[in-house]
Amino acid sequence: SLFSAVVGLTKATAGQFTFAVVCLLVSGICDAFDGRIARTKKNRTEDEKNFGIQLDSLCDVICFGVFPAMICYLLGVRGIIGLALVSFYCICAVARLAFFNVLEGKRQQIEGGCNKTYRGLPVTSIAFILPLLFWLQFLMPDHVFMILLHIILFVVGFLFILDFTLPKPDLKTIITMICVVGVTVAVIFG
Repeated sequence: SLFSAVVGLTKATAGQFTFAVVCLLVSGICDAFDGRIARTKKNRTEDEKNFGIQLDSLCDVICFGVFPAMICYLLGVRGIIGLALVSFYCICAVARLAFFNVLEGKRQQIEGGCNKTYRGLPVTSIAFILPLLFWLQFLMPDHVFMILLHIILFVVGFLFILDFTLPKPDLKTIITMICVVGVTVAVIFG
């Protein structure tokens, strides 16, 4: 996930936004399965579990905080309002991940296993939201797309820190989401 985000950052700075957005999607796909893979390792110590929680969140800050914010900035979310929104989004992503780490650390001590719900919108959701919006830009005027980018940064950032319960998607739902984005990409570029 982190490797894909770093490659995507370099492509975004070179103006290769389609490649960068695909890298964001790949990061999201990798993140969708990392917890499932980690839980197959039944003999992990508490330190190893905690290390995994911290490592996952540190990577998520880059993959789903900084990386999508930079894509939006480089696409044209600029000026005072744009900079405020990009900063707001990043701050909300970091706050969401710190909150997750605290809650998950406590939960692991009490119950262990897989959590069935999220509190607030998970930061990884941007890996599916931004690619869908990016593909939609080909169906709308540029100024409408730019307005939507601004709105998405604010709304998604706000949902990161809003305290609500969201059921965690099962494997079937995750695969369906991946297929929807994949079909969208194929239709637009096919």
